[in-house]
Amino acid sequence: MKIKFLTILSLAIALFIGACGGKSDTDLQKAVQDKLAADKVTGVTVAVKDGVATLTGEVADITVKTKAEASAKTVEGIKSVTSTVTTKPLPTPPPPSADKMLEGTVNQALQKKNITGITVTVLNGEVTLTGTVERAKLAEVMAAANETKPKKVNNQLTVK
Repeated sequence: MKIKFLTILSLAIALFIGACGGKSDTDLQKAVQDKLAADKVTGVTVAVKDGVATLTGEVADITVKTKAEASAKTVEGIKSVTSTVTTKPLPTPPPPSADKMLEGTVNQALQKKNITGITVTVLNGEVTLTGTVERAKLAEVMAAANETKPKKVNNQLTVK
């Protein structure tokens, strides 16, 4: 009688635990993957162990990473989320062209000499100076432009 009672009790406990145990890690992993897909989050993979979701991968920016973490947390049965998701580095900007660098160098040279009112443009290594300059400053302007070693200096300045 005791054995029968213990067997029935054990069976009842096993059924109760099975019914209340919730989803398996595999089910939770699928649910998180489905949630990420529904939220249009790409580049993230998920693994679930003991109800803890671990997110890995590389995404475009921090907003996608945050969205992935938030999406995983909303899945019922997930106890916590661990994320090692990284963001893609920003592309490095291309270096400035030789003409832009030369233009900047001439502008700096003029600025050091406190010369204003002159516009510097550079095309194919040739510096063109436009604007108005005092006669006394003309030699300084031309010297500043020539010190940068351009192919040519086109003086289109108006002298006052």
